[in-house]
Amino acid sequence: MSRPACALREAARLLATTIERARAGTGRLVLLRGATGTGRTTVLETAAEDAAAHGMRVLRARCSAGDSAIPFATVQQLFCHLAEFADPAGDGEERATGRRLRRVLRGYAEQAPLLITVDDVHLADPASRRWLVETARLMDRLPIVLAATERSQYDVDPPAQGLAHSLSPALVTSYTLNPLSDNAAGTAVRSAFPDADESWVKDCVRAGAGNPLLLRALLDDLSDGSHPVVPDTSAALYPGAFPAAVQWWLDCAGPGTAEVARTLAILDEGWCHGPTPGAEFPALHLPALLAQLSGADPARVAGWITAMTGFGLLRPDGPGRTRYAHPLLRDGMLTGVPAARRRVVHRTTAEMMLQRGVSSEIVARQLLLTDVVDAPWALPVLQDAASLALRAGQIEDAVAFLRRALDQPLSDEGRQRLLTELGSLEYAVPGSSAAILTLTEALRLPGPPQERVRAAVALGTALTGRGRTRAGVEVLRSLYDGLDDRPDLVRILRQAFLQLSDKEALVRHEAYKLLAEGAERAPESISTAGHAFLVKYAVTAGLSSAKEATLRLRGLLAEPADPLSEPYLLGSAAAVAQWADELDEAERLVERGLAGQRPDVLHPMHEALLNTQLDIVAARADYPRLLADPPPAAAAPTNAHAHTLTALVETGRIAEAERLAAAFDLRTAPESWELNRFLYARGELRAASGDMVGALHDFLECGRRQSAREMFSPVVTPWRTSAAECHLALGVPREALDLAEEELRLARVWNTPRTVGRALRVLGSATGGRRGLHLAQEAARMLRGGPAGPERVAALLALGRQLTASGESSRARDILREAAGLAEHLGAIRLRDLAEEALRAGGARRPATRTGAASLTDSERRIAELAAGGRTNAEIADLLHLARRTVETHLTHSYRKLGIHGRSALSTALTGGDTAPGPATSGRDT
Repeated sequence: MSRPACALREAARLLATTIERARAGTGRLVLLRGATGTGRTTVLETAAEDAAAHGMRVLRARCSAGDSAIPFATVQQLFCHLAEFADPAGDGEERATGRRLRRVLRGYAEQAPLLITVDDVHLADPASRRWLVETARLMDRLPIVLAATERSQYDVDPPAQGLAHSLSPALVTSYTLNPLSDNAAGTAVRSAFPDADESWVKDCVRAGAGNPLLLRALLDDLSDGSHPVVPDTSAALYPGAFPAAVQWWLDCAGPGTAEVARTLAILDEGWCHGPTPGAEFPALHLPALLAQLSGADPARVAGWITAMTGFGLLRPDGPGRTRYAHPLLRDGMLTGVPAARRRVVHRTTAEMMLQRGVSSEIVARQLLLTDVVDAPWALPVLQDAASLALRAGQIEDAVAFLRRALDQPLSDEGRQRLLTELGSLEYAVPGSSAAILTLTEALRLPGPPQERVRAAVALGTALTGRGRTRAGVEVLRSLYDGLDDRPDLVRILRQAFLQLSDKEALVRHEAYKLLAEGAERAPESISTAGHAFLVKYAVTAGLSSAKEATLRLRGLLAEPADPLSEPYLLGSAAAVAQWADELDEAERLVERGLAGQRPDVLHPMHEALLNTQLDIVAARADYPRLLADPPPAAAAPTNAHAHTLTALVETGRIAEAERLAAAFDLRTAPESWELNRFLYARGELRAASGDMVGALHDFLECGRRQSAREMFSPVVTPWRTSAAECHLALGVPREALDLAEEELRLARVWNTPRTVGRALRVLGSATGGRRGLHLAQEAARMLRGGPAGPERVAALLALGRQLTASGESSRARDILREAAGLAEHLGAIRLRDLAEEALRAGGARRPATRTGAASLTDSERRIAELAAGGRTNAEIADLLHLARRTVETHLTHSYRKLGIHGRSALSTALTGGDTAPGPATSGRDT
């Protein structure tokens, strides 16, 4: 250990100087001070050995708390080898005994310089301390050195006055052994473990807490090299030198400090998880809390915390809590503390925190570590803490709080409600299998009808989400007969049934058949949400136009809404609005629907609304947003995976797309509309990679599955046009023509520019000739009137190719440049590359696309300049009278064009020029 060795050398020099003075007849008291474990005893013993080796006579004593009641116990150790002084206090007269002992010292000093060492003099009995003080007063006239060690550490119990308190400073030389700095401790660890990585070294330094004794003991326990990480518990250490050293430290600190130190360790147990954002931990005054729990003086506790933080034993964490520097150190403090005592402290702490206005979440963490609290405040605290954790996205913490709440005294109704909430949250925990069991238990309880329905809907949603659609809908059906007197609740069950049935073709067919029959017999018996489901079904079946569907749904939305049915109505209306390219209206409906959802209760429309929200982003071709957060891991592909796969393909990230596609075995995935969506996306990937046979298989399989679900309209997955393009690439135009014509027929029923324009484009390519060119022109004209999305780029690309084929090269190049520029603006790299390839095939120079500041549109540049000037997105939106999402989209496009990752680089990037001329503005070919 480098620090003690250095201290030993300094102490040796100090003692050598003092001894030289003693040889000349002038002695001195040398007081070696320091905290427990800083090496005082080591320095003293080494000095004694050196003195003896140089011919000095050495008298030694080591004090202990057990001898403090025995008069002259310490002095007796110094003179125990003399028979005549075996019992120096035997005559009972302290002053006389002291004089006799000093005469002996003079006799020794006349023969040779004398060194007296007294270790831990602060533990000496009062008589010995007085004798040592009186003897020290005579040192300057005798060749005697009195070297004593004294503990100088701030403790909760006020210390006794030091040995030198009543002595003149001229008679005393003091030397203080300080704690190790982090650098010194790190050097010691690297000396013992030269190959250790930096994080392991830092962990050792923190666990050693600046204390040479603790650090040395820890390194001894780790010396066998079997610990790739520094353990958090003493149980992992062998032979246990570290926990023994911690106990020694506590014993030396005294009962008051030991009590406070252990109490803080118990509190630290409850802080192993950080508080959620907004949990105001600083509202808790830790010294006052510790003082109240331990019965100590608050001022002394505050001083102890300050001192121990300075030593390195304690460190504040991010939220401002004073904690032990390492979990292993905390665990060492807890060694031997009974579990019952810990639980009592946590219970008391929870109550005290509650009284002091501390956040429910922090109070609840203490309740997790105690027995059931039969008090009216405990349950609300745990439930509120769960809500706070859920809002912060800490689902596992919310689950822990609700599980603990179940241990509280509850009525059947309260238990049922709590189980439903707990099961809903467990469903959201990745890898958890507890949700189904918890929700099943909730449903079995004899609670009120509305609570049973809520539990049934949550259980049905969970079962369906795990691929057990039929079991999920059967749970809902099982409650019908018992609710004859509650038609409102039966309607809710039927609506949930309809939404969940969408996962499986046969169940869906059965559900909508019953709904349609009921509507035909008695339309008034069907709720507004039920009629919305029928509208949505007619749309997907290719039986309704966009105009008819949206008008019908707007009428349903205007009717008085049942709060329990409203999510189903809003979800259906949002999906249809998105299909109709009424994206702003769809977004408003989704936001309204999500605002009415309880995040702690599973509801079938929650996932549906989130999927529609994702569909809206995809319809806007907002690829950066789609790729911003990878979809969570799942056993089967979801709608999010499908959109991510498409976005990766369109932005040219084919290798990443292939890895995502390979992550799922679609042969074992349960049947669902999401699987069909993913099949379609994989077909797009295969087509982009040149595997037209594989792509055709995926598109046709998607179509087969969609048709089995009676979803014939191209509004969801336009598999026919995609399969037709594959047939064209494979040289089979007849099949391509049939598919494109059928798609156009269904698209004209729905009759939106996106669906009709897409079908016209592919039919034009399949038809060829003058008619094909006419169809391509019609597609481009129709799509130019809508959003500037990928379908418009594809239509322009198809038109440019057909113009090239018909000999109109100059006009074709203009169209293809427009397509390339629009694709560049969208970030649709695949389509941009295809447009540039078509330009080259038509004889144009390689059309380098433009990037850099000059590639920005006027709106993008204006927004980028405001952002570079320090304006927030909200401020820019207010200033330019734009939606905040529009600002975000423009900035995202600007970042991509400028080749930067955020607004911090905007200022520099905006001063740059173009990297190349743009496709839409470059000059004509020569």
